[in-house]
Amino acid sequence: MNLVGLYTLFYKEVLRFIKVLLQTLLAPVLTALLYLVVFGQVLEGRLQVFPGVGYTAFLIPGLMMMSTLQNAFANSSSSLIQSKVTGNLVFILLAPLSHLELFAAFVAAAVVRGLLVALAIYLVALPFVEVPVHNIAAVLAFGVLGAAVPGVLGVIAGMWAEKFDQLAGFQNFVILPLSFLSGVFYSVHSLPGFWRDLSHFNPFFYMIDGFRYGFFGDSDVDPILSLAVVLLFLVGLSMLTLVLLRRGYKLRD
Repeated sequence: MNLVGLYTLFYKEVLRFIKVLLQTLLAPVLTALLYLVVFGQVLEGRLQVFPGVGYTAFLIPGLMMMSTLQNAFANSSSSLIQSKVTGNLVFILLAPLSHLELFAAFVAAAVVRGLLVALAIYLVALPFVEVPVHNIAAVLAFGVLGAAVPGVLGVIAGMWAEKFDQLAGFQNFVILPLSFLSGVFYSVHSLPGFWRDLSHFNPFFYMIDGFRYGFFGDSDVDPILSLAVVLLFLVGLSMLTLVLLRRGYKLRD
């Protein structure tokens, strides 16, 4: 394996979003805090999902994971589409990197960005709301997996899209609905039967529910089941992506 090449591409992808921190880190943190202020002010004291957990505290892990999902996806997908549009994708394809090394570098950089955004939201909210950590292993496991899944989806979307509006369509019609309808703002147990059952087909729900379990020790479904679903989804998506990369799908045309 070309570890030097893999690290170089990973470093380049991390530097790409670090150089525009205002857009890639501070903006999503501000957006999450606005959600927190608005929903927290309206529903704090009126709604309690888990025993002994205020609504604002309940909301924070959901917002952290929602921001992780959206930013991890944006990182890998925007990198590929920008390379296509500007014509410098050829320099990446000519590098002595296998399809597995390309995949690992893009997804790892997406994970780093997703986790940095989540950590920033937590640190900014912590002085105002107490959010205990019940199980740090669950927080880390679901945090990493929850960033890796949209990172892989971003690679697929970046390969498929030929224009920025196609990529925006993927984000607006796939990533955004799945993340908003995954229990960020509520427990799925509070939904009517049909919508509650439908939520269980949304893989993002298991990421958020497992991540929230790491903080409070309570969840809508068994965290082991959530972990299994997320792992299966990640493995399936990764296999599909590796096949597409090996064939050069819409990259070597």
